[in-house]
Amino acid sequence: MSKNIHLLVIDPQNDFCDLPSSYWPVNPLHADQRIKPQLAVPGAHADMHRLAQFIRNGKHLISNITITLDSHHHVGIERPTMWVKPDGTSPEPFTQLKAEDVRSGRVFPKSSTDKKRVLNYLDKLEAAGRYTHMIWPIHCEIGTWGHNIHADVLAACNVWEVYAGKPTSKVIKGTNPYTEHYSALIAEVPDPDDPQTQLNSSLLASMQNSDVLLVAGEAGSHCVKSTLEHYLEYANEEYISRVVVLTDCMSPITGFEQDYQEFLDKLESRGATLTTAALWLSQNRE
Repeated sequence: MSKNIHLLVIDPQNDFCDLPSSYWPVNPLHADQRIKPQLAVPGAHADMHRLAQFIRNGKHLISNITITLDSHHHVGIERPTMWVKPDGTSPEPFTQLKAEDVRSGRVFPKSSTDKKRVLNYLDKLEAAGRYTHMIWPIHCEIGTWGHNIHADVLAACNVWEVYAGKPTSKVIKGTNPYTEHYSALIAEVPDPDDPQTQLNSSLLASMQNSDVLLVAGEAGSHCVKSTLEHYLEYANEEYISRVVVLTDCMSPITGFEQDYQEFLDKLESRGATLTTAALWLSQNRE
């Protein structure tokens, strides 16, 4: 009986990739401008090239492909458009916010009715101790080019779909504007009234049902890291050793390299395998 080899690709989207200008489309509203990635991770374009080649070369080995898609509105808790400072300006991207910043009036939500809700979120986020809330550039907005899958990865997945006779699975995350949703499995602070922010038991089951769970995507320091942290938390211990991280198909956001490396070390200590795409293929030829 053949193995169930599941490739999980976290957020391989244009806005996360340091794409060369040849990949930038013309802005249809401003013909003299090109649309650029909004939260480019250094090394991500090369990562996605390696991943695309891996999918093409290993299409006969891969049983299933799941792609997660970071999916946001223009206004949300993790972007400048929801917040304002006393001088009337919005906080700059890459500003870290804490509940005390809101309580002291250094920054506050533009809608006064949101204050109680965002404070509840920030208090719970800080109590969890996983991340400090970050204001990111507006990225992966639903319906935009930046939300789309990297062209080379999409083309390779299409080749695999034709070979396998079935589609890749797509998992949407991040549509709730009141909670950060790095992980594909669960939001950082789940909303009890929004099932999409709670544990994705279907995805968890499909990951656990894999004989081999190959993991790639962007960014290694955030969405990949958070997804696998939650997998370590929710999956039965026996499944951790089935995780294979393709380390040359992901990269960390600048400034978070140490967190990323420490997490890779933790994964390996728990029994996961760290390898490269080419090495894994060379060791698993049929």
